[in-house]
Amino acid sequence: MVLNDSHKVLMNVAIVGGGPAGLSAAIRAREEGLSDVWVIERAASLGGILNQCIHHGFGVHIFKEELTGPEYAQRLIDRAVETGVNFALGSMVINMGQDRTLTYVSEAGLVQTRPNAVILAMGCRERARGAIGIPGGRGAGVYSAGTAQALVNMKGFSLGERVVILGSGDIGLIMARRMILEGAKVLGVYEIAPYCGGLKRNIAQCLNDYDIPLYLSHTVTRTVGNKRLEGVYTAQVDENYQPILSTETFTPCDTLLLSVGLIPENELAVKMGIELSPVTGGAIVNNRLETNIPGVFAAGNALHVHDLVDYVTQESYEAASSAARFLRGELANGVSIPVSAGQGVRYTVPMSIVWNDPKSVFTVSFRSDRVYLQALITILADGKAIRTIRKRVVLPSEMERIRFVLEEPAKNVEVTIA
Repeated sequence: MVLNDSHKVLMNVAIVGGGPAGLSAAIRAREEGLSDVWVIERAASLGGILNQCIHHGFGVHIFKEELTGPEYAQRLIDRAVETGVNFALGSMVINMGQDRTLTYVSEAGLVQTRPNAVILAMGCRERARGAIGIPGGRGAGVYSAGTAQALVNMKGFSLGERVVILGSGDIGLIMARRMILEGAKVLGVYEIAPYCGGLKRNIAQCLNDYDIPLYLSHTVTRTVGNKRLEGVYTAQVDENYQPILSTETFTPCDTLLLSVGLIPENELAVKMGIELSPVTGGAIVNNRLETNIPGVFAAGNALHVHDLVDYVTQESYEAASSAARFLRGELANGVSIPVSAGQGVRYTVPMSIVWNDPKSVFTVSFRSDRVYLQALITILADGKAIRTIRKRVVLPSEMERIRFVLEEPAKNVEVTIA
């Protein structure tokens, strides 16, 4: 299909994704005085994953009160409308070029735009059953936890009566409670790691309050059932996460929910030539949240998976402010310094910082590689500690954020946990 002028849309800032990251970025872009700010969203409505998260616990940091997911989303939507953000709903971006040209499909047909800045806020998707290779029958009753959440909370479906959950991510824990409230029996949450993957508050409120057992260092080894799931085999795993077959047991059930990780939506970023982190699957960015393509920024779960939506909003504000400075020509050049994940750290965001002022304050987000008690977190510049923080406990499930000042340029900044 050949585009004509009627299928070209002028955008100053294009934000791909209309969930909490995209909405937050759009709001801040307008607050920065930018015109022609557009959110391109493939769904017919805004809000993203928040619309199916009907439980409380959102907004404590941003709005200073506990909200449900839809309430949090509506606050962002209302603010975006109030500030004059433009929306292209029911519009799926199918291609992004290195010159920032975006092509998307909408009711108007094939539409093309070349904005002056782009913010990637596509969120993430669940890792499905095929990605973890559970052998056995392919009967009905096996769902990803997020799909189950949407079916129960938004469609009103009843999924089953006897439920096993594999993976202790937050959605899995929340769905354990939700299935109990729907009248089902949750037989247990099985986690392959020796620690829970969800927030401490969700362990307390979703498992402990409902006497749902959590089996650490356990996994589902196979499923049984052709037309409908009839049960699962579970087993303990060793230090290499391999099942110990002598511990295998059979649990009759009709429903298996998978909460086994999230993957940033970055297929379009690959087409654009954006460099991705092999650890997070998200874009490699500097402290301005700018990718290797000038004028293209990333934030939210498309960058790395967050534990709190409030942090998604904060990060998206930062990306939009950087985009505004880029458009005003205020992003000064400086010394690019790599930021690396040292001992005890899985990854850092950003992966580099641009140093040009001894008074600049930088923020690094990171996750630990395991549970640490009485942890010492250290920021090093060329091997010299420039900031240290002690924490009683550091968990892989909870993202850490630390601010630091670098008084002079260095060859490397490293984050460690001991």
